[in-house]
Amino acid sequence: MARRNSKDEQPQNQSNTIKDPEDWTTGEEPMTGAQESYLHTLATEAGEEVEPGLTKAEASKRIDELRQKTGRTDTAGR
Repeated sequence: MARRNSKDEQPQNQSNTIKDPEDWTTGEEPMTGAQESYLHTLATEAGEEVEPGLTKAEASKRIDELRQKTGRTDTAGR
């Protein structure tokens, strides 16, 4: 029986390079322009407001929330 390495055991939509935004070393920096743009796009689709002054980590979490709400499954802007 062949032994599977940990990479093979990872779900296909996840990577061992994906970190929780809470663990990002740059998570407290202001959100990037790409995050802000994508966040505004998602918020418009969801009929919600974008909170000003989000950090990179906060923006990432908000993007995830709005992607769930809008049904988007792409990863653009992240």
